[in-house]
Amino acid sequence: MKKKKKKIFLRRMRGQLSVVMVLLTFALLFLVGKIIYINVTNGAKYKQRVLSQKRYRSISVPYKRGDILDTNGTILATSNKIYNLVIEPKNILEREANKDATVEALEKYFDITPEEMSEYLKDSNSQYKVIRKKLNYPEVKAFNEYRANDADGKKVIGVWFEEDYVRVYPYNEMACHLLGFTVSGNEGLSGIEGYYNDVLNGEEGRTYSYLNTDLNLENKTEAPVNGLSLVTSLDLEVQKIVQKNAEEYMKLIDTKNVSVLVMRPDNCEILAVYNSHQYNPNEPYNTDTIRYQFKNEETGNPMTDDEYEAALASMTDADKVEHLEDVWRDFAVSDNYEPGSTYKTFTISGALEDNKVSLDDQFYCQGYLQVADATIRCHHTSGHGMVTTVQALEKSCNPGLMQIAKKEGRETFDKYQKLFGFGQRTNIDLNGEPGAATLKSLVYDVDSLNSVELATSSFGQGVTVTMMQLGTAFCSVINGGNYYEPHVVRQIIDSDGNVIENHKDVLVRKTISEETSKNMREMLQGVVTEGTGGLAAVDGYSIGGKTGTAEKIPRGNRKYILSFIGFAPVEDPQVVIYCLVDEPDPDNPKFTSTGCILFHMIAEDLLPYMNIYKTDSDDPESEGETEMPVDIFATDTDATQDDIGDTGTLNGNGGETDGATN
Repeated sequence: MKKKKKKIFLRRMRGQLSVVMVLLTFALLFLVGKIIYINVTNGAKYKQRVLSQKRYRSISVPYKRGDILDTNGTILATSNKIYNLVIEPKNILEREANKDATVEALEKYFDITPEEMSEYLKDSNSQYKVIRKKLNYPEVKAFNEYRANDADGKKVIGVWFEEDYVRVYPYNEMACHLLGFTVSGNEGLSGIEGYYNDVLNGEEGRTYSYLNTDLNLENKTEAPVNGLSLVTSLDLEVQKIVQKNAEEYMKLIDTKNVSVLVMRPDNCEILAVYNSHQYNPNEPYNTDTIRYQFKNEETGNPMTDDEYEAALASMTDADKVEHLEDVWRDFAVSDNYEPGSTYKTFTISGALEDNKVSLDDQFYCQGYLQVADATIRCHHTSGHGMVTTVQALEKSCNPGLMQIAKKEGRETFDKYQKLFGFGQRTNIDLNGEPGAATLKSLVYDVDSLNSVELATSSFGQGVTVTMMQLGTAFCSVINGGNYYEPHVVRQIIDSDGNVIENHKDVLVRKTISEETSKNMREMLQGVVTEGTGGLAAVDGYSIGGKTGTAEKIPRGNRKYILSFIGFAPVEDPQVVIYCLVDEPDPDNPKFTSTGCILFHMIAEDLLPYMNIYKTDSDDPESEGETEMPVDIFATDTDATQDDIGDTGTLNGNGGETDGATN
């Protein structure tokens, strides 16, 4: 076997390698020499450039959050520019000759004493220190003019202004629950501010420094993108009318809460929402707003100033926020309750639509009705006698409604319960609506509508709703049977007023026919002209509506929710006003008619503002004209609502539960 020959490292190859090594050595020596030369001749120059790079700042430029406007273009929420005063302690200290001029200027224009400045300058390595916040433009302008035009002002160094925005609500408490408010970082809480937070917010810009190709420090600014604005259906004048009359009303009636919802029935736009426990969105954490929640445990009277201050001192911040959340909460959207007899509107609507009853069908009321082993009483304890379907609604007769519901049967009753949106979200574009699972649990479904549950649900006891649910459903009853999603925002616009998006009315489904809707409008007018809603009438206008009274759980505690939901004009509904009074004083002589009185007060001012003409404006003998049967402020209310104050009872299995009245 042949041996492999070894490769021989030739003399020529070794020579070539030596040459390469020599060349590399000379190259390295040249580079080292060049670096030394640059460092010796231009070291100071490049050192300054490196230091300037180390002082690089990247500063965010805030965007302006979008405005919220009412339907007429009035600004309800906006963001005003403010300025934060920033100093650079390191720069000020490095240039002693300019330090005194800077300190004097800050004292002159911003009342910053030399002692304060000494404290701020202790952080000698800082290039950024905010020493005053929320300065307005005139303050900043005066200082800048001094720096630009005065010889001493030109010596000022290391001082600049950082722009920011603060959310402002020009009308303070007005429409606070609809609007909501923002916290630091442009985070919207509740109402429109919360629901449309992402739309209202924009994108921050940034100012930053960098070294260009010549190693010079340059500044560059990327402009912020401002948020979009919202045009709402809210009418500030309607809101003012509602608030003025509600506040006047509460001087007559001592009550836990008053809530009012005003809507356009043809598309369920929200015109106004009012809750009596208001707050100022400009200072939402002001604890004065929660004072009503505290009473002296021994006397039950409101706390004195000293007592309230002591109570506040004993609370943690978390406790205070919990109380404040009750104030911020929008009752009309978030809270649920038994509606009482306003619910009869929907029981009868479904029965008429499916031909389970006719307008002339008759039912006998002896003051109570035996259902299974329960005795369910009417508010009119001596009985209404024989009543038609129309009269059952006008007189708010519980036994009449229970017999109507029995004719419907639980399948039909539950069908219309769903069609009218009870037990479901309305999808109102406001924060705070309960979840679908919660709402579903608040009504009896077809499987749980046993005979007693069907009977009591027919007149609004046992079933639980929100104001937004009931108001939206009522609109569909009177507008021809069209169930729309309620909404408060009409348009989204940019900062130049260009329309980005128009809200389209969302027709969800058909509830009843136009014929049934027409019959219901006429029947609801009869409630005002012939029945329990007499005090809601406004002279010259055709008004329809329904009263409601429900005793709160636990029964027998004399705590009620009284309400009236009405509309005008009957022939062509333009507005729905839903008034709810939570726990009015039952000993007040006006107690039995509280919902009607509040409706009357609001409608008397609101209808002329909305250019809703009186029914007798063209025809003096119009049959639609209604007159107030009695003075709404009279202490004798016997002539008003057909014994509405008498509370019916439900007796069964040895127990007693107060039923819904009126």
